[in-house]
Amino acid sequence: MTQGNVYRAIWRWHFYAGLIVLPVLALMAVTGALYLYKPQIEAMLYPVQTPAHSGQAMLPASQIIANVERHAGGKASQLLRPADGTQSWRVTTGSANGDSVVNFVDAFDGRVLGQMHDGGAMQVIRDLHSLALTGPVGNRLVEVVAGWAILLCITGLYLRWPRRGQPALTIRGRPATRLFWRNVHGTLGFTSAAIILFLAVTGMPWTQVWGGGLRAIIAANGAGRPQMKVNPWAPQAKAVLPWTLRERGGPAGTPGDIGVDAVAGVAARRGLVSGYQLFLPASPGAPYLVSAITIRADDARVLTIAAADGAVVQDVDWRQFGAGARMVEWGVSTHMGQQYGEPNRLLMLAGCLCLLLLCLTAPILWWKRGLSTPPPASPGALRAVAGVMLALGLLFPLTGLSMIAALLGEALARWMRPAWFPFDPGRTMGRP
Repeated sequence: MTQGNVYRAIWRWHFYAGLIVLPVLALMAVTGALYLYKPQIEAMLYPVQTPAHSGQAMLPASQIIANVERHAGGKASQLLRPADGTQSWRVTTGSANGDSVVNFVDAFDGRVLGQMHDGGAMQVIRDLHSLALTGPVGNRLVEVVAGWAILLCITGLYLRWPRRGQPALTIRGRPATRLFWRNVHGTLGFTSAAIILFLAVTGMPWTQVWGGGLRAIIAANGAGRPQMKVNPWAPQAKAVLPWTLRERGGPAGTPGDIGVDAVAGVAARRGLVSGYQLFLPASPGAPYLVSAITIRADDARVLTIAAADGAVVQDVDWRQFGAGARMVEWGVSTHMGQQYGEPNRLLMLAGCLCLLLLCLTAPILWWKRGLSTPPPASPGALRAVAGVMLALGLLFPLTGLSMIAALLGEALARWMRPAWFPFDPGRTMGRP
């Protein structure tokens, strides 16, 4: 088995991986880049700033909620108090048709400054990024795409790795030639592969099958966070919990309610004066939940406060997370460009932009090659590469199933291809 045979086998899988997932990867690159700047975009679209109120005290949380409920005509489920005193508070209420409405409120006079329905524009971006708009099928497709993206990074690095005096980073040739586009694609991929690989791996926890399995394993083994008695949170609360706490319920409560102002006072005495989300009980007897609004994963903090007497049932922070939970939380925060501030966000943005450019240059390179597939490799080389594919398929089962589908699809395409169809899976041409 020669190195050339291995090269051709890897090239073939790299080609198929790109062909299968390119449109979705391009969509995820664009939406991911936009979501990195969620605070800035929301600041442009919604009234997040409040007018100046010199020397005036803020209203109690209960009065703010009452004003919003009268204005919006729905029952409040959560209150967001920003860390920045110049920003508007946010009260989420339900609408007549069951949608959620975020009301931006001036905390000094209780006026509703504006509304955002169902998460607004950034929720649409997030749903596009995760394909949540298409339901469970879309989420599973994202998982498949993430697995193929990992395969693309691994095979792309191998194909571009310096050999026989050929540098990995070079741009040669004229834009009209295949050599130029091959070098552009290869240089971009080689320089950004580590970031794209990181984004693909750290994005996996959001998926339903692989991510859900990981959450269940962590929860079942108690390896990542304190044990909690089961009592389901409101759906809105679950969405903002630290990632590794979402599979658990909250501690059970007892009847009675001391009120949101008293709960805010308990949180303040525990150090959460501002910069938190307060979730009202989802049902009678359920506790209040106060979750810190965090940038860094290690700032995570969740208070569970009994509605009946204000007792702090549970106070969970980063120090109580195990090594597995810390690793996942760190990956999620870094993936979102938050963990290390602006340099982190710029690095993730660079990864998104490079991924988009790779998605744009790949079809140009294929066109320059005459819409041909890579040449077939020897059986020995295919078996060696199949071992790597098998390992990846076992680690990411949905991706493994799609690999089998890709092989069956190629065989079927060769058998059924009409004479007029321009793409011939059996037609080959030289090196990439």
